[in-house]
Order: sequence, then structure tokens, then C-alpha cells
Amino acid sequence: MTSSPPTPPIPLCLAAAAVSETWTPPSSRPYLRPKGLTGRGFEHGLTLSLTLPGDIRSARVARAATAAALETHGLAPYVWPATCAVTELVSVTARMSPGKELYVSLRHRDDAVRLLVWDQHQHPHHAEPDLAALCEARRRRALWLLAAVVDDWGGEWGMCEAARPQRGTKYWTLLPR
Repeated sequence: MTSSPPTPPIPLCLAAAAVSETWTPPSSRPYLRPKGLTGRGFEHGLTLSLTLPGDIRSARVARAATAAALETHGLAPYVWPATCAVTELVSVTARMSPGKELYVSLRHRDDAVRLLVWDQHQHPHHAEPDLAALCEARRRRALWLLAAVVDDWGGEWGMCEAARPQRGTKYWTLLPR
């Protein structure tokens, strides 16, 4: 039985589709790097960073790593909303910038879980304000489930362009206890 090669994903933004490079299926494995562990235990709190391929299948890896990290640090009540949030953020971000690396950061500080997904891809600037508004509306509409979960949990979420010299778009979520 022969299998056909995977089809390239279709970006949500038309401008990104026009300037996207040739898509190749991801072949690299995600890089998992827990930070803040000095060998003395978890007294510094939860700090986890991952770099994943820009593929919607990376959402599964991010979800599993998030659940494992939260359970390991005794933060089981956060597992459901945080795994839902990271799944939505990674899958939508991968669709916005297919084939580009994604950075995922998970932190627990001040009795809240903070989640960041950053696509590190320079999203094309829209010449017309109407196109820019349409692009942002598409991003927000694609994250409707994230918005519902975070609102139900009493948290906040948002997205912004990365500050210079960085590039790309950062999506963040804050889940209080």
C-alpha cells in the first residue's frame, strides 16, 4: 500500500499565503527543555519551554507536555483549561504560519498559569486597514473556543506583534486559580 505525501496546510491569512515559502512536512522532533530546575526541587515554580514544528500535529505534543508539567508540579486543577488553551493556540498558530517553528512557554507564578505561544514568523503587513482588520478578525474567530474556556475560568487572553528586534505574533493566556 502506498501513501501519498501530506498536503500543505492552507494559511488562514491570505497575505501569508501569498508570501509563504515552499512547504515541507516537518521532520524534526520537538525540543523539550524544562527550565528553573536546579536539582533542589520545584521551589522556583513551573517553567517549561518548547520549540515545536509549525504543524497542527504539534498541538498534541504541546498538550501532552503541558498536562505532564502541570501534574508533576501539583497543579492538576489547571490541566483541563491549560491543555485546551495550548491545543487551540498551537493549532491556530500553526495554521497561520505553516511550516514555521513555534515557541511555547508555560509558567506558574503568583497563583496563576501563564501560557505563551509565539510563531516567530514575520506576518506580512497589510497595506490596507480593511485587510489588517479582516486578518485580525479571522485570528480571533479561529480562537473562539480558547476565548470561551479562558472566560469561563475567569482569565485573560490576547495577541500582539512581538516587540523589535523579535518578529512574529505572540498569543498569551493567563489562568488564575
